[in-house]
Amino acid sequence: MADAKPKWLERNVSGVLLDISGVLYNSGKEGGEVIPGSVEALERLKAAGFKVRLCTNETQCTREDLVKKLGRFGYKLSVSEMFAPAPAMRAVLQKRDLRPHFLIHAGGRPDFEGLNCDNPNCVVIGDAAESFTYESMNTAFRVLLENHTLFSMGYGKYYRTDGQLVLDVGPFAKALEYACDTKAEIVGKPSALFFTTALEDMGVAVQDAIMIGDDIQNDVGGAQAAGIRGVQVRTGKFRPEDEKHPTVKPDGFVDNLAQAVGLIVKYGK
Repeated sequence: MADAKPKWLERNVSGVLLDISGVLYNSGKEGGEVIPGSVEALERLKAAGFKVRLCTNETQCTREDLVKKLGRFGYKLSVSEMFAPAPAMRAVLQKRDLRPHFLIHAGGRPDFEGLNCDNPNCVVIGDAAESFTYESMNTAFRVLLENHTLFSMGYGKYYRTDGQLVLDVGPFAKALEYACDTKAEIVGKPSALFFTTALEDMGVAVQDAIMIGDDIQNDVGGAQAAGIRGVQVRTGKFRPEDEKHPTVKPDGFVDNLAQAVGLIVKYGK
């Protein structure tokens, strides 16, 4: 039965981590489009008393801009509910007194205003989209040859925008790793620290949490590696091949966020 209690809800749930793109909305050049039923589902989840945080690798805009963007779709969210790589990345740079060379989207630069970027001794890469060019990659490559300190805000292979799959930051980070014989420090998904920090903010233990996302490796696999149940939606970047993934086995699959929330509200407590 479609409405039967799934195995991934055999334990109670206190907190839910949600991806944004591919779960709440599909991105696109004109702002994207909302995924039907997701606005109501998120409101229902909160009204039922579940703690919620949005875990995203979005680096093309600030959290403030993302809240405004989602608000146009009808989502009622605050910046404090958003967990994105940029604030954590800024904290790392300041703590380690690093001077970054940025290869990121212009929309994400305000999160790093005021940092000293003179004579850079590390590279920070994010989803730069059209700013990923031969010239920009070569510039980052030359900085890394001297310093070998690379940070990647996220590590995704691809995502969906305007109905098409496009390369994410991961392949570009991999290219720099290969060229410079270095390994990127990941800030964002699938880093276990990223997930557990969001849970600590909610006051929820890993065994009492669920991550819902459309990326089988970074959302689901990353969460499971941190001890969190991972559920994949069949929206966004989902492909039928995901259900036979060779290494990541989601705790469950759902058609969309609305179906997941319906099950959580019914069986999660």
